[in-house]
Amino acid sequence: MALKRVLNLYSGIGGNRELWKDCEVTAVEIDEDIANFYAKRFPQDEVIVGDAHQFLLDNYEDFDFIWSSPPCPSHSRARFWNEKAERLYPDMSLYQEILFLQHHFDGGFIIENVVPYYEPLIEGTKIGRHMFWSNFDLNVNYKNDRIKTERGNLETFEEECGFSTKALGQWRKRYTVLRNMVDPKLGSVLFNSYDKSNKVDWL
Repeated sequence: MALKRVLNLYSGIGGNRELWKDCEVTAVEIDEDIANFYAKRFPQDEVIVGDAHQFLLDNYEDFDFIWSSPPCPSHSRARFWNEKAERLYPDMSLYQEILFLQHHFDGGFIIENVVPYYEPLIEGTKIGRHMFWSNFDLNVNYKNDRIKTERGNLETFEEECGFSTKALGQWRKRYTVLRNMVDPKLGSVLFNSYDKSNKVDWL
């Protein structure tokens, strides 16, 4: 089905959005440098620098489809296993958004995060290193096979992705946004799998 108004929250550099077609996208990203980078990649999109969590609450009714990728470090298995990492409470905004959209949003949604170090509090769909929550069937057969160099050096990583992130400055920031990026082919498969006829009724 043709989608019109799409909200892309915590948009990062837009890996998930890269192959979306026939839609009007509003992207929200709190980091101004990353938002500017996204805007240059997708000049046709409206890009807002701000708090995606609050923007969702204030504007969800204006959209037909919502993709949200809340911050993942506090849920990460890698961080949990790293004995030197600072201990953090899990950021419950992830589950706030799942529950909110399940019960209040009439369109389609996907919420993405890492596979957590704990048993997910709400059942989701595991694909590669990602967990996805949605209100429609995500039973897709997909192997995350595009970005193969996540553990390689930054230059090889960028070559695999097909663009440079030098405009973002520091090495760690550049590597982090690439590492957090959803594979574009996977983003496209999931986005295109939305059909109102297979929506889940949570009430």
